[in-house]
Amino acid sequence: MSEEAAIKLGKKTKAKVIAQAASGVDPNYMGIGPVPATLKALKMANLRLEDIDIIELNEAFSAQSLAVIKELKMDINKVNPNGGAIAMGHPIGATGAILVTKALHELERTGKRYGLITLCIAGGLGSTTIIENTQI
Repeated sequence: MSEEAAIKLGKKTKAKVIAQAASGVDPNYMGIGPVPATLKALKMANLRLEDIDIIELNEAFSAQSLAVIKELKMDINKVNPNGGAIAMGHPIGATGAILVTKALHELERTGKRYGLITLCIAGGLGSTTIIENTQI
C-alpha cells in the first residue's frame, strides 16, 4: 500500500520497499542467484551490504546458504537472527512473504533501519528486496 493510501485510511506505514531486483544464473549453479540480485538491489538503493541491519536469507539448503553468505561476505550475525528455513520450514510459495514479515518485525523490534530479504528460486533465479523501517 502506498503511504498516501495508508494516510487516507488513518494508518501509519511500518516500512517501505526501497529496492527490488531479480537475476538469473546458469541453472547448473542453482542457489547462487541471490548474489547478483543482491548486488543489483544494493546498487539501486545506493547502499552497501555493511549498511544493512537485518538479512533474511532463504535457506533452500545449507550449502546454498553458505555459498551466498561466503560470496557476498555477509556478516553472519545479521543473517536470519530468529532462525531460518532449515529450522522453521520452507513452505514453497509463502517463503518470500514470511521473510519480509520476519525482517519487518525484527526491524521494528530492534529499531534498526534496513532489512534485506533474498531468495534463491528454482532454475537459477534469485530475488532480493530491501526495505526501510519508516518508524524510526
